[in-house]
Amino acid sequence: MAAIPRAPDASRSAVTWADLGGRARAFRVAHGLWSVAQLASLAYVWCCAITGRRDRYLAGTMAFLAVEGGALVVGHGDCPMGPRQAEWGDPVPFFELVLPPRAAKAAVPVLAAISVSGFGAVLARQVVDRFRM
Repeated sequence: MAAIPRAPDASRSAVTWADLGGRARAFRVAHGLWSVAQLASLAYVWCCAITGRRDRYLAGTMAFLAVEGGALVVGHGDCPMGPRQAEWGDPVPFFELVLPPRAAKAAVPVLAAISVSGFGAVLARQVVDRFRM
């Protein structure tokens, strides 16, 4: 898969909300909501790992995070929707809206490690709880 061409930092930072078309704005809003849901799912997985809670939402949140992980694998660490986002007039990667470019690039592997650790903690807690019975 070819790398996504990236605009120079100066032109990316110059893209404001007013510069965006309707599709690009809608994508930013949808991506923001998706990101909030992902972070909430990650927090829920860790809450369940710490408290030992098991309920119907845990499997769903873990599946939701796994879908995101799969999408990032397909995108080689970048959002696979990045080319479409750029095509719609928004060249700024989503994390760069809230983080400096270097931190934004580091966010994906850091969040992946936190997610995988959370999955491991949930499974480890389940094994420990079974042996206690």
